[in-house]
Amino acid sequence: MSQFRLARISLLLAAIGLNAAFAPVFAQDKPAAPAEAPKDTVRPELFKLVDPAQIKPLMDAKNYAEVKSRLAQADALPNKTPYEDFVLNRMRISLASATSDNATLTTALEAVINSGKLSPNETRDFVLALANQYYNSKDYAKAITWFKRYETETGDNKVHQYIVRAYYFNNDFATAKTELLKDLETNQKAGKQPALEELQLLANTGAKTKDQATYLLAMENLVRYYPNDDYWQDLLSRTQGKSSYSNRFTLDILRLQKVATSKMVAEDYTAMAELALLAGQPIEAKQALDAGFSNGVLGTGTNAAQHKKLRAQADKQAADDQKNIGTGEASARKSKNGTGLINLGYAYVTLGEYDKGIALIKEGIAKGGLPNAEDAKLRLGYSYAMAGKKDEAIQTLQGVTGTDGRGDLARYWTLWVNRPAGGAAPAAK
Repeated sequence: MSQFRLARISLLLAAIGLNAAFAPVFAQDKPAAPAEAPKDTVRPELFKLVDPAQIKPLMDAKNYAEVKSRLAQADALPNKTPYEDFVLNRMRISLASATSDNATLTTALEAVINSGKLSPNETRDFVLALANQYYNSKDYAKAITWFKRYETETGDNKVHQYIVRAYYFNNDFATAKTELLKDLETNQKAGKQPALEELQLLANTGAKTKDQATYLLAMENLVRYYPNDDYWQDLLSRTQGKSSYSNRFTLDILRLQKVATSKMVAEDYTAMAELALLAGQPIEAKQALDAGFSNGVLGTGTNAAQHKKLRAQADKQAADDQKNIGTGEASARKSKNGTGLINLGYAYVTLGEYDKGIALIKEGIAKGGLPNAEDAKLRLGYSYAMAGKKDEAIQTLQGVTGTDGRGDLARYWTLWVNRPAGGAAPAAK
């Protein structure tokens, strides 16, 4: 995940450390008239040690030991004023940044901020630098405190993402989840695309706390905005792990996985083929196996012979089915329910004859007598999706409900229909 880098702090503070504008006070020949003590001045003996005109060449030459020695001598002078401490701490910031002395850098930053000597703009920058320093040092509790101060004092919410990450890295997953869900809702209401890292972090909070609902919500949105094979496979696999999921949707899951991903594993191709054969869809079985062989997943390894045997079976049945598909329409219409018409219609869909296939599925639904009428609507919805009929697909799928996996599949097919154009999303993290 991206961070404000230490180099960013160095750039931020470079002009503030060595070039601090302080006014030296020199000894006078005659006592001055009694007056209020001068403010924001540096006595001559301290100035001699930390004169920027001498310190800068030392820093440029990386003679950090000499600079450190001078600062130590200046610090040893008695009765230093608050302003002299302020000047020394600003110089310590530059030295600590250059030497990666994080402990000194953190202490000096906090001292300078608390001195009250900074302008509002300087305070803002130093607070941000200190918050980042704590974040990079993995002191997340203090990072949250200082990032929140920056956010409050400036009204700038650019550090909010780091506050959320700090909660997560500090193992406060409950707060991180609350903030991430709030941000997701805000972005979606505003029509803005959530950041990839925010969705990944939300998924991680769900995984860390074994909160399946949060994890699946994150995965749905990763598939919505940043689809890739890993996200799709994870989403569909985890959906099947839900306690309410019905195994009768296994083939439907594999149908979506096949169109949504570039490649499935060998077990998924063979499982899809076997289930399609059992469902009376040999053409679909053949297409699944052909895809597996085409991309090199099937036909190799210890199960190569089994793959080839299954393929031969699917090829034979698909050839017979394709040859006789036209003869099945009359008998399907004579059936007491619409199941035959729906199955025949889907066979035409697998052949790419979408209009004919969809018409038969709709006819089967209208005929009724179906054991699961909502399942048929789901199949009609993704038949529209496979046909590229986006509006009809969305309208149909939006009417499909169910807590046994059917409603989930309807949403997921809608996500696929609405998938963003362009290339593959970044790899999963």
